[in-house]
Amino acid sequence: MKRNIEVEVCTFSLESCMNAQTAGANRVELCAAMYDGGTTPSAGIIRMARKLLSIELYVMIRPRGGDFLYSGQEFELMKEEIRHVKESGADGVVLGILKADGTVDVERTRELVELAAPLKVTFHRAIDMTRDLNEALEDVIRAGCYRVLTSGGRNTVAEGLEQIRVLTKRAAGRVQVMAGSGVNAANTRSLLDAGVDAVHLSGKSGRDSRMVYRNPDVSMGGVPGLPEYEQYYSDVEKIEAVVKEAKDDFRF
Repeated sequence: MKRNIEVEVCTFSLESCMNAQTAGANRVELCAAMYDGGTTPSAGIIRMARKLLSIELYVMIRPRGGDFLYSGQEFELMKEEIRHVKESGADGVVLGILKADGTVDVERTRELVELAAPLKVTFHRAIDMTRDLNEALEDVIRAGCYRVLTSGGRNTVAEGLEQIRVLTKRAAGRVQVMAGSGVNAANTRSLLDAGVDAVHLSGKSGRDSRMVYRNPDVSMGGVPGLPEYEQYYSDVEKIEAVVKEAKDDFRF
């Protein structure tokens, strides 16, 4: 019996969206602000991505970087972004809201799930910042989310593998469990063995800018040390390698 393991690629540009599709990914998660861990992308890139892609398009709904404890105004902004994403023809949204005590904000998450319908909702790695992953998983299910993205409460899936295994067993098909953060061809097999329904990666590679003149005295982001002249993109070969591992997964 062959398992239907999905591959999702986190992208920050139209080039990366197209590379994900070329490599055979099932789905794109479109974001902005890579160094913030992903925020809501612009209206223009959402519309263009939808026109260019034939695979599923999910859009990040996150009003800012930092924590996942949002003000009333930020929550209203998230709702407005969901309305726009629905109008743009996306297939789903990605979001996460926590309470100050480190639990999932079930009530507000459910409100966003209901607003997003019929689009599917992925609860993102905000779950990895909760006080108790097992408790958080149950809350995500109660809120009505279709899928949850997790690294098992650690920085990478390799470190959180055993907790991911626990979560997939506990989920028991009530919600899809997708593993993400540090996914590559070398560890995909172990994640599949842990029972996940999907894997999530950026497949990131970098290339140098074509700029000839470079001002060494200015950091545009205001944070010295960040690469000003390096461009990151989702690498077709890296994604293809993960897709191959996922598609070769058989269970008898």
